[in-house]
Amino acid sequence: MSAPISNVRPKYDQVLVDIVDYVTGYKITSKVAYDTARNCLIDTLGCGLEALEYPACKKLMGPVVPGTVVPNGAKVPGTRFQLDPVQAAFNIGAMIRWLDFNDTWLAAEWGHPSDNLGGILATADWLSRNAIAAGKKPLKMKDVLSAMIKAHEIQGCMALENSFNKVGLDHVVLVKVASTAVVAEMMGLAREEILNAVSLAWVDGQALRTYRHAPNTGSRKSWAAGDATSRAVRLALIAKSGEMGYPSVLTAKTWGFYDVLFKGQPFKFQRKYASYVMENVLFKISFPAEFHAQTAVEAAMTLHAALAKAGKSTDEIKKITIRTHEACIRIIDKQGPLNNPADRDHCIQYMVAVPLIFGRLTAADYEDRIAADQRIDVLRGKIVCVEDKAFTKDYHDPKKRSIANAMTIEFKDGKKLKEVVVEYPIGHARRREEGIPLLEAKFKVNLARQLSVKQQQKILAVSLDQKTLEGMAVNEYVDLYVI
Repeated sequence: MSAPISNVRPKYDQVLVDIVDYVTGYKITSKVAYDTARNCLIDTLGCGLEALEYPACKKLMGPVVPGTVVPNGAKVPGTRFQLDPVQAAFNIGAMIRWLDFNDTWLAAEWGHPSDNLGGILATADWLSRNAIAAGKKPLKMKDVLSAMIKAHEIQGCMALENSFNKVGLDHVVLVKVASTAVVAEMMGLAREEILNAVSLAWVDGQALRTYRHAPNTGSRKSWAAGDATSRAVRLALIAKSGEMGYPSVLTAKTWGFYDVLFKGQPFKFQRKYASYVMENVLFKISFPAEFHAQTAVEAAMTLHAALAKAGKSTDEIKKITIRTHEACIRIIDKQGPLNNPADRDHCIQYMVAVPLIFGRLTAADYEDRIAADQRIDVLRGKIVCVEDKAFTKDYHDPKKRSIANAMTIEFKDGKKLKEVVVEYPIGHARRREEGIPLLEAKFKVNLARQLSVKQQQKILAVSLDQKTLEGMAVNEYVDLYVI
């Protein structure tokens, strides 16, 4: 006979306690973290504005019931929508992730910590507008930056040693957990209530990675994080109503997360929560490409110029070899037909072929019109990826965190171009001085896509100055982006 299961309610799992104690008790003192959070904010909002140029994204914007306007609701930048915080979080989360062109975190698990901004900004704006309506003070943008730093830290530190993709789960589970913790704290929930909320995030249904991989790659990968961060706001509100939590949601035998979804293995941790992730986050500055391919695309751009200098065309290429890291091969080494833009921006062969042929890689290059150029698929068929174990080691080394790719072109006449090696993309912490001016230039271009010159000037005056931004009321800052 099996032993009876105890009905004594357990203490909260330590993983949950550590998250909640960090969110409620840790004081952020890092100037680098706040400076980087501001840059992350503007880059993320800028990417969202660019996404609104794409009908597939724009059709998802707005309320669940058309025409609904929520008094004192959260506003969606780049639109006229004023929504409840749950739906606003989905809107903002979907638009900022749509083009896969803002920040990234790479480790045992991958992801985009800026995805949490959907829930954070929607909640902060909604709270601020209701505070003003009640004669109270609104939240400041520094509160948003603080929440961003903590959400980045929770998601990123959990990703360092724990691979959710290896068990078939999508990384947006970490967006849901991180967003739930920080928005619950923003809403003023008590410690026990935040524990309840975070447990609800873990016990919730978790997304499969099916939509990120062949043969099912599709557009859900562009709104999955919006769904996760909006679900976080909903769960925080449920916990605020007094709904109970589930203390051993991770460790419960048979029924807990570890046994059901993580092959019985407990989470591992490399470091305590502080501000490490925001300080070291990766920005996508030059190319809207899945991050494991960023250095490969940079190498391809260099080789495009080398081809022109040598008087060679891509038609003369016999073979292209990409030395890369294991994660790149597992995620984006893809042969065969590519069915849609989501399929193409997760194929390193496609992301390298386009710049070799055209000398560029933009979001528009994933659309059908460009993909129809037969030269791309011909060149894709000549590209081979091989793992360099030293690259894989440096990818996981916390002191390096490189994302290296090396590319060699061989011609039909037997000649070769010198291998081009790029270890760190321009958005890496080691290239901040080089990258930030380009990030700001990217932000200016994205503002001009949707907003008037007067709006652009006001936003830039606030957004490029740390002290001014931190002191501004959240609702006033969001209003700058309203169409």
